[in-house]
Amino acid sequence: MPDTEKIRQTILELVEAGGPKKTICPSEVAKALEPEEDKWRRNLKTIRREAFNLAREGQIIVRRKGKIQNPFDEIKGVIRLGQPEN
Repeated sequence: MPDTEKIRQTILELVEAGGPKKTICPSEVAKALEPEEDKWRRNLKTIRREAFNLAREGQIIVRRKGKIQNPFDEIKGVIRLGQPEN
């Protein structure tokens, strides 16, 4: 499993590459770090946790069903990651 710093860096790089109007799925981060499906799936919980940590720090936003979520709330289901809105 990649270390948390590598996960955080990859999230930030992919969000930045997407631009201000695009979002990414946590699975895209997992696949970038580990292309084999059985391996990348195991990393999703850690990737999701680090995404919420980045959102709490204000570095990214978390969306669910198109709406920005409070990263301090417990959010279940499909999420998307994007750049903070200015």
